[in-house]
Amino acid sequence: MARVISSGLEKAQKALNGGSSGSGKKIDQLASVTKDVHDDSHRITSDFGTKQTNTDDWLRVATEDKIGPSLLEDAFGREKIHRFDHERIPERVVHARGAGAFGTFRLHESAEDVTSAGILTDTSRETPLFTRFSTVLGSRGSADTVRDVRGFAVKFYTDEGNWDLVGNDIPVFFIQDAMKFPDVVHAAKPEPHNEVPQAQSAHNNFWDFSYLHPESTHMLMWTQSDRGIPRSYRMMQGFGVNTYTLINKNGERSFVKFHFTPDLGVHSFVWDEALKLGGQDPDFHRKDLHEAIDNGSFPKWQFGIQVIPESREDDFEFDILDATKVWPEEEVPIRYIGEMELNRNVDEYFTQTEQAAFCTSHIVPGIGFSDDPLLQGRNFSYFDTQLSRLGINWQELPINKPVCPVMNHNRDGQGRHTITKGTVNYWPNRFSAVKPAKPEEGGYVDFSEKVAGMKVRMRSKKFREHYSQAQLFYNSLSPPEKAHLTGALCFELDHCDDPTVYNRMVERLCDIDLELAQAVAESVRAPIPKKATTPNHGRKAKNLSQLEFMPKVPTIETRRVAIIIADGYDPIAYNGIKAALKAAKALPFTIAPRRTPIYAAGEDKSTGKGVTPDHHLEGMRSTMFDSVFVPGGATSIETLRKNGRALHWVREAFGHLKAIGATGEAVAFVKDACALPGVSFSESSDVVDSYGVVTASKVEASGFKEAIKMGKGAKGFVDAYAFAISQHKNFDREMQGFSKMVAY
Repeated sequence: MARVISSGLEKAQKALNGGSSGSGKKIDQLASVTKDVHDDSHRITSDFGTKQTNTDDWLRVATEDKIGPSLLEDAFGREKIHRFDHERIPERVVHARGAGAFGTFRLHESAEDVTSAGILTDTSRETPLFTRFSTVLGSRGSADTVRDVRGFAVKFYTDEGNWDLVGNDIPVFFIQDAMKFPDVVHAAKPEPHNEVPQAQSAHNNFWDFSYLHPESTHMLMWTQSDRGIPRSYRMMQGFGVNTYTLINKNGERSFVKFHFTPDLGVHSFVWDEALKLGGQDPDFHRKDLHEAIDNGSFPKWQFGIQVIPESREDDFEFDILDATKVWPEEEVPIRYIGEMELNRNVDEYFTQTEQAAFCTSHIVPGIGFSDDPLLQGRNFSYFDTQLSRLGINWQELPINKPVCPVMNHNRDGQGRHTITKGTVNYWPNRFSAVKPAKPEEGGYVDFSEKVAGMKVRMRSKKFREHYSQAQLFYNSLSPPEKAHLTGALCFELDHCDDPTVYNRMVERLCDIDLELAQAVAESVRAPIPKKATTPNHGRKAKNLSQLEFMPKVPTIETRRVAIIIADGYDPIAYNGIKAALKAAKALPFTIAPRRTPIYAAGEDKSTGKGVTPDHHLEGMRSTMFDSVFVPGGATSIETLRKNGRALHWVREAFGHLKAIGATGEAVAFVKDACALPGVSFSESSDVVDSYGVVTASKVEASGFKEAIKMGKGAKGFVDAYAFAISQHKNFDREMQGFSKMVAY
């Protein structure tokens, strides 16, 4: 058989080479269009052959002290980003995997002092909207829980036209200039020679790019932190990223950044949990969003603005137009003026979520653009991308169509829906048909701005400082967040097999924090640095750690709780905790060794009733839930003790820092699963909360009340257990090293 296979391969190779003549016709043909990127004689050229001296900076008006607008005449910049926009058909180049929902925007406080935009000044309005969340790197078939930036795009269907706020869950970006979009995405996407890896940045090219672009350092701190693996779309912040402008009725202009802060708080997975979910339930985030809305637990975000008057543009140590910088809240407070709620799932994924198309250039009167060089390029790129994906009439698709009247002299093209009556299709015309709007009629008026400078490819000097805010972010993290960031860097760089890549990145970390650099160096086998390249300034800022965004009132709404039972379970504990969880709008799920009815202690099986589990132990895993509860019942616990998967459920939840609850005989079962010196368990009717493991050996029916009063130090079992769930993770368990002592 081996010889037959070998003979077949030889014949195939001969065919490829043009038969037995050895002329290699096909290979020669391929060679004629093959270029080696490692040939040192090559220089970057345009597609029309002109050598280029700079492909990092868009041609713009700028001075040493101030960056100005980008110029449309830059043929090289337009070619580079135009080619990039058309690389994929028809899937999005980035943000391909997404989930969306409809909702409403309500304004609580008018911002008429800084803008004339109706959506931001009219408190009587309720504006419909569509929000699409997404990962950046992966294809449509990739997993939800990979380490990545998350897109956070909102289309407001306002009375004055569509306003698209196209943001992310991280407030900064990898690059400062839109001309670098093709490079950063090419570097982060699968490597070109083998299309590996999918939907992750743990490879040579991404980290090679990151070192060679110091401007990306701040963003790297965010992506390698817990922000890169959010627990839910509903539990992450949204940011406009770029600097926009607001113009009030007096014609006064301010600079603005937009914020969305979730009512449920900002929460993340731990890394092992995210990795496992990528295989166990790759659709976890989109299902989570759909489940919450279906259950009537509508996600909400507070909408805020940071505003800087035009007169203060140059008052900061950073350039406020630099997308790799945040505006620290100590210097520019967030003013919360409205609320976004998502309250309706889509009816069909393709026609709504997939065909939803956003453009940063879609704004309404009262909102404008700044000279942010990333935004300027995005304004060109996004529209061009939608033409490639959906065709010239993409804005007539129902999901993209404005709710206000639309009329102009644009005509025809593939996919045209509108039928326009009349004999003219141009302006001006003899009938004065479809004339331009006057400002007092709501017509958009561009802000008149004086622009002075040289026409050059450069960035102003404030754009050249890259480490101060990266240090600020790292310094502001809590100890567990710093540990997670260190672990993420160790994981990512361990997947880089080129020593040049991981050695250089350790050098870059010396610009952030020496101890961080040393810890990563030791893990990935890089030379251990002795001295910081850029000393850490030691400053911190508020609201950079996500632990500062816990809900104002503890809540377990939408938290998924697995209740593990077997035949002979304690019905009082089971029914009591299930009722309490439902009353608090949590989502309890019954898990058992099988999916056929499970019978309580003393229940007659001949009745054929019992409890039908939602899932069996092998069909679901602890990763898919926020907490695990095990009620007592001698026979039930005896069965679960013999089931290795049941033990694994508890150990894995413990390792992932989740709240664990147990009553009666189940306390000993949980103790066996995660018995460690320093972790305590109840031996009486007293409730013991030890590192988020809440136990009560004896509990009466009266102890399971539906009216939960959760709080730290609660005496009742239900209250104490619910509070442990509300904290999302027990990081003290991790800081004590307990999570590493249990095999999961």
